[in-house]
Amino acid sequence: MALYTDQTGNTISLASVPKRIISLVPSQTELLADLNLEDEVVGITKFCVHPISWFRNKTRIGGTKDIKPDRIAALQPDLIIANKEENVKEQVEALQTIAPVWTSDIHTLPEAYDMIRQIGIITGKEKKAAAIIQKTAEGFAQLQEQSKGTPPKNCVYLIWKDPYMTIGSDTFIHDMLGYCTFNNLFASASRYPETSVEALQILSPELILLSSEPYPFSGKHMEALQHLLPAARIELVDGEMFSWYGSRLMQAPAYFCGLLNRINSSSTSSKS
Repeated sequence: MALYTDQTGNTISLASVPKRIISLVPSQTELLADLNLEDEVVGITKFCVHPISWFRNKTRIGGTKDIKPDRIAALQPDLIIANKEENVKEQVEALQTIAPVWTSDIHTLPEAYDMIRQIGIITGKEKKAAAIIQKTAEGFAQLQEQSKGTPPKNCVYLIWKDPYMTIGSDTFIHDMLGYCTFNNLFASASRYPETSVEALQILSPELILLSSEPYPFSGKHMEALQHLLPAARIELVDGEMFSWYGSRLMQAPAYFCGLLNRINSSSTSSKS
């Protein structure tokens, strides 16, 4: 019997390496796929869109905040993987009567590394997890080298519309903005505060990032905001790169480098 303490301080016991796993978190589902746990993962949420083959073929057990306990029980899992923010506390606690639940709690890149490492140990994929962490760390080191000496840009990252919502300092997205040398103008707030066009006009951000998720911002939203905030640089960005803390992190540094190149080259050309 092995004991494992998750990132919320809860300890679970497993008699052996789990053979029937259910993931309640999209970014961690993708991690399980990259750990080569195709046969072991028996259930995922309807939002677990990566990999596409799993999304099409794995049993879906509801949404991240609308879990179907009967479907989960029917799959007879020996491990359920959850997240403190993405899943509902009461639902997660109820699932503990079905199987051990390991819950992550991630606000920073080091905490993401810790989650990847621990899930690798629990699932018997420690070496594969270490390789994912190493590749990700090398990418972020290159990103930091590229961005060295780049003046920080005052930034607002929008995740929702009607009302507009942004991100505070206790979020993983905030940590990712820091690696991009973007200064979050809502760093004094927590979680996901509401804002408005009037508030943004007062703050006068240099850069506004419109995320592809959870609200699907598009070109029409960018154009509307640009009219109201003509001095700001507005970019549509891939929300998965800023908010997914599993193995998608391997792709994030290259994406951030491209984003920085685009923004900085535009800034240079506009000054010349």
